[in-house]
Amino acid sequence: MNIGQAAKKTGLSAKMIRYYESINLLPTADRSQSGYRQYSAQDLHRLAFIKRSRDLGFSLAEVSQLLALWQDRERASADVKALAAIHINELERKINELSGLRDTLTELMDSCQGNDRPDCPILKDLASGCGAARS
Repeated sequence: MNIGQAAKKTGLSAKMIRYYESINLLPTADRSQSGYRQYSAQDLHRLAFIKRSRDLGFSLAEVSQLLALWQDRERASADVKALAAIHINELERKINELSGLRDTLTELMDSCQGNDRPDCPILKDLASGCGAARS
């Protein structure tokens, strides 16, 4: 199938498929006589694997590692589990960071009167960060 059909089947854009090919996550596609990329069922399966991995938040480097493990029939599942554990730790770190940002912004929003007066604790806090950055 051509790249448009592969994109439709996988839910990826044609641009993303070409990108995955350019960074070697996907083998170079065969070409038709007219020069169009041709994708096999195996390519679609690999693209689905990549998409699912990305949907779970794995980086491109991690996806590459996962693909290598997936292709290695001699791998230990412990290797895959270790990679997943590292990713979970990173997700937890990001969740904590985002929770802190949400809490800070909620406090600022709660301290803002939201009326017709110009005084705004949110803007005051943002401006105080500008002075610290210049120091």
